[in-house]
Amino acid sequence: MRMWMVDPGRMCRQHLLGEHNECHMLAGCLARGKRIDGYVERGLVETAALEARHDQLAREMLLRGYQHKSPLLNVTSDHRGHVDRDESEAELKRRCPNCRRLLEHEGKL
Repeated sequence: MRMWMVDPGRMCRQHLLGEHNECHMLAGCLARGKRIDGYVERGLVETAALEARHDQLAREMLLRGYQHKSPLLNVTSDHRGHVDRDESEAELKRRCPNCRRLLEHEGKL
């Protein structure tokens, strides 16, 4: 699971939809009481920002004409975590040429 925490308007389709899916996976894990310590320790998730991040991703999906019919489970967690946004952006640029183009040119799909 990973929350990129970069501007959703500057993410490619694959990473936008992927992070949205992973928000739902994270919420499901939290609802079932599964341990996510490793994700928190590696700086991959921010549970305190989960609902707001999901909403950002869903808004971008709708702006792009995609459907969004999956409300996020209402969960709470004692985990917090912190995602380094600069590091995430650099990783997206390294991994994905489509995200690199959008991130470097501040363009929108």
